Amino acid sequence: MRLTIAFLQLLPAGSLMGNLEKGIEACRQAKEKGADIAIFPEMWSCGYAFPHDEASLREYAVSCDNVFVKRFSELAEELDMAIAVTLLEQHEPKPRNTVCLFDRHGKLQYRYSKVHICDFGEEDDEGVLDAGDAFFVADLDTKEGIIKVGSMICYDREFPESARILMLKGAELLLVPNACPMELNRLAQLRGRAYENMLAIATCNYPAPHPDCNGHSTLFDGVVYLPELSGSRDTCVFEAEEGEGVYTAELDVDMLRKYRLCEVWGVKNRRPELYGEISDKGYVYDKN
Repeated sequence: MRLTIAFLQLLPAGSLMGNLEKGIEACRQAKEKGADIAIFPEMWSCGYAFPHDEASLREYAVSCDNVFVKRFSELAEELDMAIAVTLLEQHEPKPRNTVCLFDRHGKLQYRYSKVHICDFGEEDDEGVLDAGDAFFVADLDTKEGIIKVGSMICYDREFPESARILMLKGAELLLVPNACPMELNRLAQLRGRAYENMLAIATCNYPAPHPDCNGHSTLFDGVVYLPELSGSRDTCVFEAEEGEGVYTAELDVDMLRKYRLCEVWGVKNRRPELYGEISDKGYVYDKN
């Protein structure tokens, strides 16, 4: 089983309807390139640009019943292709940073909201948003077969617990919308999450010159060792350029599954009885 993943590395059009129209066209291009799954960058509905006063923020946020979301559900069925569309979602008490995954029949497989929001105490960060409270894994029906899929969103990548929980829930592929500079160390985080959990990670970023973004959408397949190789292999299957475009890459799911049957990373020899401090809210990191 091989799946083609499309990375919609796009510049926003400047409005909700403009992003809808541009997104639809990009999905059609992805289908023409043989994609089974298409993924948008983070918060595509607003291009990851949102006001920080409460009244305006609520006006920018869209409901999952909005035509913006519904149209991508319809399009997924029309194109026979899964679509992971992202939005600033209406939610109480505050809007959320959300990805909705629609399968090729237009059915919602999950609605995941970013758990680790970028709340750094700065005026332009995500502190005005509400954080998600759960991770989800779904059996995604593609025309090539079923694959277990979950999502992280951007900053979630920096917490090893995110990918580990998704792996323990059975995820084989993580779809990761993104909006930040994908430089050496952030790419290394993705490589590490794929390696330590034996799963594939597909990340879609905004292109340059979108503010604080530089493209470099990637696919890491998580397969570090093969019997025919004397050493480890490069798990980076694909890395896009900085510029705007609809890029595609192929994931060898059969190879990944065979690897997961033979290797032990992330599963065997775990000692969860010793990991309590990780989830202890009273534990304080000693910076000294």
